[in-house]
Amino acid sequence: MKAGFILMAAWLAAASTPLVAAQLYQWKDAQGRMVYSDQPPPPSVRNVEQKAFKGSVIEVGESYAARTAREKFPVTLYASACGAPCDQARQLLGERGIPFSNKDPQSSPEAQAELQKLTGRLSVPVLVVGSDKIDGFETGQWQSALDRAGYPKSAPPGRKPAPQTAATPAPASP
Repeated sequence: MKAGFILMAAWLAAASTPLVAAQLYQWKDAQGRMVYSDQPPPPSVRNVEQKAFKGSVIEVGESYAARTAREKFPVTLYASACGAPCDQARQLLGERGIPFSNKDPQSSPEAQAELQKLTGRLSVPVLVVGSDKIDGFETGQWQSALDRAGYPKSAPPGRKPAPQTAATPAPASP
């Protein structure tokens, strides 16, 4: 009961602070009870955890929906420096904030063998969402597959899409 009161007091203290970064300290006291405070603990206390809050929102990583989609339907992109189709494929995934494994069959024999087994060919890009595969880049098909898997339609606010790299031309032969 007392721990619940302390937790409620800590929550009220955090919720009533102005919309600036606030600190919350967590530690166990001499009797083994968990203590939460906006004031630093006595110097004798060890194993103090310090939590940072911005306003009344605790910062978290990805949303529940995005995490569920990622766990149930992982995304793999088979792409290389194939030009516009591969660049557009990476851009679409970046704009939606989709975490994905990037496999380049031109630089990895393992990725080449996986792609050959998966599609029977070595053409890229290929998108794999869970057990669904889409050969070639077509925006509508890719969007639909990602929507069916439950991925967000855009990157979360404040999160920038993954940086895009242009296809590097092959070096000229002498």
